[in-house]
Amino acid sequence: MTAPARVWFNRTYAENIFFIEQLRTAPRPVTVHATHADPDSPVLAAADHGTLEPADLPADAYVGYALDYCARHSITVFLPQLHQLAIALARPEFEAIGTTLLCPPATAIATYASKADGYRAIAAAGLPTPPWWRVRTADELLDAVDRIEAAGHTACLKPTTGAGGAGFRVLTREPYGPQRLSDWDHRVQVEQVAAALSARPGPGEDGIDPLDLLVMPYLDGPEVSVDCLADRDGRPLTVVGRTKEGRRRGFTTDARYLEPVRRLVRAGGMAYLSNVQFRELAGRPVVIDVNTRPAAGLHQLRLCGLNLPWEAVRLALGERPEPTGVEPDVHGVEYTLVSGIQPVRPRRAPSVVSLVRQR
Repeated sequence: MTAPARVWFNRTYAENIFFIEQLRTAPRPVTVHATHADPDSPVLAAADHGTLEPADLPADAYVGYALDYCARHSITVFLPQLHQLAIALARPEFEAIGTTLLCPPATAIATYASKADGYRAIAAAGLPTPPWWRVRTADELLDAVDRIEAAGHTACLKPTTGAGGAGFRVLTREPYGPQRLSDWDHRVQVEQVAAALSARPGPGEDGIDPLDLLVMPYLDGPEVSVDCLADRDGRPLTVVGRTKEGRRRGFTTDARYLEPVRRLVRAGGMAYLSNVQFRELAGRPVVIDVNTRPAAGLHQLRLCGLNLPWEAVRLALGERPEPTGVEPDVHGVEYTLVSGIQPVRPRRAPSVVSLVRQR
């Protein structure tokens, strides 16, 4: 019998339970390890072996923890989320103990860790981005907002680094009044942000500036999120877009989205799984984000017959899946997402750190 592939997810987002579910359908046995600092993460319950990990290790110490974990558990494939760049820089050390990192090379991760650097790389590849301004002072903020509003747009801001929409705000000139208390509101007054920038404490001891922001036009139209599977050299094998308009979702193989992704992936050598997000500006797609990791919605591609999580693990195991040359049939496939109930592990005493799935 073929030995199971041992795949480890470190502190990942809860939606990766669906990634794990797709690995369960693979024709080859897969043993899933997951670690997290949150004992209630559903990923721990979904894994075969769920373990609490240290909550506050700096990146270099975390790499040591990860190497030890891989060695002790004979991990064959490691998909890092936390401290992805530091782990990718130590790729030779992981390979020396028989663990393949399922992530792009450190150069690609470093490029897109900063949205400002990422936008420069996108432009260097000849692809469009929204106009953007990097702001650290109140004057820079006000100048950027004036330019965006003069062009007829609403401004928004986001941190230069970060993921999952954390810190995203739409900028408004409207005062905060009673009418804004009755609904969800992600707007913030321009003057409030300017005041925060004026009172900023500056970079911390680690050199990271918590108020290093990007300002750009707010694009509220339909979004297209393109998932890509590439081989170890960054050659795209499968590229499919997911369309999002309100609750309605679908798929696309429109070359306006897929070809730019192929160019970016080749240019950066982005091996394995990556994701590129588009919105429209003046009627044309522009790149708004590049993720050097699998998207939370990757599992949705199963509706058009794809299991990219397993194909990525196959690549990491040295089994090259050849492209068929035939695009998946996505015509007419539409769907919506409904959240479901997910189990978590029973509460345990603080001294118990190993959680093993009951079979």
